[in-house]
Amino acid sequence: MGEIMIERVYDYRRDPDRAGAVFLVDRLWPRGVAEEDLDGVVWAQDAAPSPNLRIWFGHMPDRFGEFTDRYRGELDGHPERARRLLEAAGNGPVTLLYAAKDPEVNHALVLKAWLEEQQAA
Repeated sequence: MGEIMIERVYDYRRDPDRAGAVFLVDRLWPRGVAEEDLDGVVWAQDAAPSPNLRIWFGHMPDRFGEFTDRYRGELDGHPERARRLLEAAGNGPVTLLYAAKDPEVNHALVLKAWLEEQQAA
């Protein structure tokens, strides 16, 4: 099983020596990021929270606990949305890119934890 890492998309730099697959896991394309900046990155928007959940959450820290429960429910109900991420993690390291400002309150943390639990199962 490969390690699953998360990184803010605005900090991402292509590195030919980077091992493993890299996925953008946001529902919307990040502002100010050109497609060529993410050459070789797979956009896995289906693995992101649903539009309604994303809007409800609004990156409000006081909603993060409930957001986590709801997002995990979406992933449990539709695991196929994250299947290619899980398959990639089975073959080596995976990096999940996200655009949220807060490194401690974002959906990539929830997705990473969910993927790691799926790997362990």
